[in-house]
Amino acid sequence: MNIRELAEEKEYRNLSPYASHSRDSRGRERQEPECDIRTVYQRDRDRIVHSKAFRRLKDKTQVFLAAQGDHYRTRLTHTLEVSQIARTIAKALELNEDLTEAIALGHDLGHTPFGHAGEAALNEVCPGGFVHYKQSIRVVELLEKNGKGLNLSWEVRDGIRNHRTSGNPTTLEGQVVRLCDKIAYIHHDMDDAERAGIFSEDDIPITIRVMLGDSCRERLNTLIHDIITTSYGKDRVQMSPDIEEGMRMLRKLMFANVYCNPAAKVEEDKAKGMLQELYGYYSKHPESMSTEYRQLIKRGEPLERVVCDYISGMTDQYSMVKFKEIFVPSRWAVY
Repeated sequence: MNIRELAEEKEYRNLSPYASHSRDSRGRERQEPECDIRTVYQRDRDRIVHSKAFRRLKDKTQVFLAAQGDHYRTRLTHTLEVSQIARTIAKALELNEDLTEAIALGHDLGHTPFGHAGEAALNEVCPGGFVHYKQSIRVVELLEKNGKGLNLSWEVRDGIRNHRTSGNPTTLEGQVVRLCDKIAYIHHDMDDAERAGIFSEDDIPITIRVMLGDSCRERLNTLIHDIITTSYGKDRVQMSPDIEEGMRMLRKLMFANVYCNPAAKVEEDKAKGMLQELYGYYSKHPESMSTEYRQLIKRGEPLERVVCDYISGMTDQYSMVKFKEIFVPSRWAVY
């Protein structure tokens, strides 16, 4: 009995005609034998969860740098919240939950230490620029498994590449993740900002609260239900115009009051300066990078890109440790 084939047949019977069916995947860049238990998207999800880049997300900043508290979000908890919201919507729309989950779990694998401050730091110094969604693709296509990559399906890579605001995912599952990324970070970043004391419900205009709700929980519920009711049985995942405008207003409010708030960003300049110093050092001393990155240079990868690979893969703590090792004098004594 081939369990995978039974699962694929079940998808055909139960999923929406607009869903991505596993047996119709465009496949992988490198052909490989099919699993007799898992569908192509289930394997992709498992490969992402078992990757080193995924594990490192637990020690990478979401918004609050070096937050002193157990309940502030990290890049990993953000990823898990995106995944859970996206799976809820995909299930209700009768889409492929496995594909949705794989895209959600992989969408931020290329993020830098210190959140978007780290991304901005590398973008300023790298000749070819740096954006995290492209780096996420580079992680799964090249950097993982010692330069072999994870060999994910085309649909998962398309969803990861297009999760940004200006992206246009081909699959409905990718469209779900693209919206859920924003829903998740608006929701949990506001929750974290309220915990930090730099934002309160009173800062939200009454027009937004009437439209979306009077609490983070109510607004999350409103956004999820709107996507489901607006998109059910259709060939595109979207919000109703009024709710979409409400979310856009809320996102704009978050940028003004939280993402650009000096209290939340007080350490950003330090983090950016530190990463840029590390970039300069490793550009001059590539022999100091890990073996797998030195091998990439030998294979012909541009030095500046590999240095970005190395630094963007660091966790917050590891980057600070390396900076201290390189630039801060150690104590010494003569006995």
